[in-house]
Amino acid sequence: MPINLWEETKAPQADAGLNELVYRSNLLGSDRSVANWGGGNTSMKTSMIDFRGRDVEVMWIKGSGSDLGTMKNNHFTALRLEDLNALYDRNEMTDEDMVAYLANCMMDSKHPRASIETLLHAFLPFKHVDHTHPDAIISICCAHNGKQIAERIFGDRFVWVPYVRPGFKLSKMIAEGVQNNPRAELVLMEKHGLVTWGDTSESCYHKTISIIDEAERYINERIQVEKLFGGMKYEVIPAEERSAIASEIMPLLRGAVCQNKRMIVTYDDSDAVLRFVNSRDAGTLSQVGAACPDHLVHTKMVPLYIDWDPETRNIEQLVRKLKEDLEAFEAAYTQYFARNQNKGDLMFEPVPRVILIPGIGMMNTGSSRFMARISCALYHRAIAVMQGATTLGDFVSLSENESYNVEYWPLELYKLTLAPAEAEFSRQVAFVTGGAGGIGRVTCQSLVSQGAHVVIADLNLEGAEKVAEQINEQYGAGRAIAVRMDVTQEEDVANAFKQAALTYGGVDIVVNNAGLATSSPLDQTSLREWNLNMNVLVTGYFLVAREAFKGMKQQGTGGSMVFVGSKNSVYAGKSASAYSTAKAAEIHLARCIAVEGGEYGIRVNSVLPDAVLQGSAIWNSSWREERAAAYGIEPDDLEEYYRKRTTLLVNVYPQDIADAILYFASSQSAKTTGCILTVDGGVPAAFTR
Repeated sequence: MPINLWEETKAPQADAGLNELVYRSNLLGSDRSVANWGGGNTSMKTSMIDFRGRDVEVMWIKGSGSDLGTMKNNHFTALRLEDLNALYDRNEMTDEDMVAYLANCMMDSKHPRASIETLLHAFLPFKHVDHTHPDAIISICCAHNGKQIAERIFGDRFVWVPYVRPGFKLSKMIAEGVQNNPRAELVLMEKHGLVTWGDTSESCYHKTISIIDEAERYINERIQVEKLFGGMKYEVIPAEERSAIASEIMPLLRGAVCQNKRMIVTYDDSDAVLRFVNSRDAGTLSQVGAACPDHLVHTKMVPLYIDWDPETRNIEQLVRKLKEDLEAFEAAYTQYFARNQNKGDLMFEPVPRVILIPGIGMMNTGSSRFMARISCALYHRAIAVMQGATTLGDFVSLSENESYNVEYWPLELYKLTLAPAEAEFSRQVAFVTGGAGGIGRVTCQSLVSQGAHVVIADLNLEGAEKVAEQINEQYGAGRAIAVRMDVTQEEDVANAFKQAALTYGGVDIVVNNAGLATSSPLDQTSLREWNLNMNVLVTGYFLVAREAFKGMKQQGTGGSMVFVGSKNSVYAGKSASAYSTAKAAEIHLARCIAVEGGEYGIRVNSVLPDAVLQGSAIWNSSWREERAAAYGIEPDDLEEYYRKRTTLLVNVYPQDIADAILYFASSQSAKTTGCILTVDGGVPAAFTR
């Protein structure tokens, strides 16, 4: 049931201006069963002083592309009400003319573009208006007998409006319907949503919540859980087993949907999703169509439903069906576009945004994890609507042509232009070992700054979590995750890549950077010290590279590995035979993988740093004292010693190494593999020969 969240102590007082509207909007958007992400709009009519010092009536309304749950004052637009109401006497108006007209009504040209449904709010003679897409209301509006159900719930207190795409015509239909029914308290828009109003911001909010509550109570009283979606067809696969299956197939799925552009793929196996995908009617219901326009924009008209029997546990069959059904979806979407396209339309990626698999759950695709999670959230809303609609009657949806005209509607496409331009590593996933340390941390931050999602793998989980927290705070939730991984443990490595697959769908870039260093004369080098270097710097790099190689092959979209070696990879470091030998083995392993990876588009290159002391856990260990002793100097003099021995007389910092790593991972080096790039300030002894 919707919870009334209004708090007198926190709510701005009446006549507090725009703050009233912001508070109400955020409350509505905080409950996604009331307001979809990015959907709905709110308004307030008031007065303000214009540029000539005149007191004029204005309407504040949500700006296009913003979200009720998170929007602030700067996301609203003020328009002159007199100019808006002048349109009421018109009989028709195109979308293009309406947008141009609204631009001339704005009080400030710096405000965001006004909502598509601005006139809907303007034409209603109420100070405060809410338009939302509550699950319970859309359940009624998407039931074949929805109007009759509404009469039972609301009597003559509502106005029913047949489906019309938002714009001038719908706005006028709603205004006329309300005008013709003096008892009206709400408007129900077929296959669309709810409109309510009030004299104050508080009364408007309370009315919205109370109307939703009436509808939801009516539906809940009639729900028979055992009969939802035709009843259960399949038993739930245990959580650990289904996540293992999901992690196995997600790189393959990601590769299949990345043929045109790379995608991030997410996984959801929540109870609501499992109840739906395991039901008898899921295959049929899921193909009826989207529940409302706001869902469709992020979920496409229909999801991909994989008709697989999970009780067989036949993974080979699942993989085969996944490939076949993805091809069939692409062909069907291409035909759908051809049947409905308008002049000048360009087809989006013909891949599903939602994939439903019995026994496993739901997977979602998007240009980022954020966008994939929006598709996921909106399909949760679709499931709730189908549950309500089928409790009341038959679930109905927009027609194919109506769906197409929403999906490719220029006014809706405009919102996509508000997204920032894609960067070099947008849509890509990087896996960085030793990600909590100096070079690893800066590399993670640099990759994310250029669009990547990153998996920060480190034995120091607390440090990795701190880096992930900083990244997510700066660039948005979900851009980074931290995983604890000991590179010497085969199971740890496998589990870390499984977590990467479950979170993002797979991996495109691997930075083999985890390390340690020891220093001892040869005759004092113990077998334990030797094995420690070999285990971490050779075996560890092998285990990480092998797991990455398998995943990249499965994706089929290529990939890039960058090994972080050392000056000692090509130079025999004094009193460091174990370390130097291991570092030499690293870069030769990289070359070996480069040879094998070429036919799969997998590039492998190495960066050789030297004396990167800043932020380094290695240099803050006994290694600093050991190297200083080897050169006969004090530990505090080591940094200056290293600077003076370079031909460029410079120190080398983590960002210098990160820049080299990003070069090898980027499209700039698309035709380079098996290469070594030294970043050491110029140490002649380490010049490659």
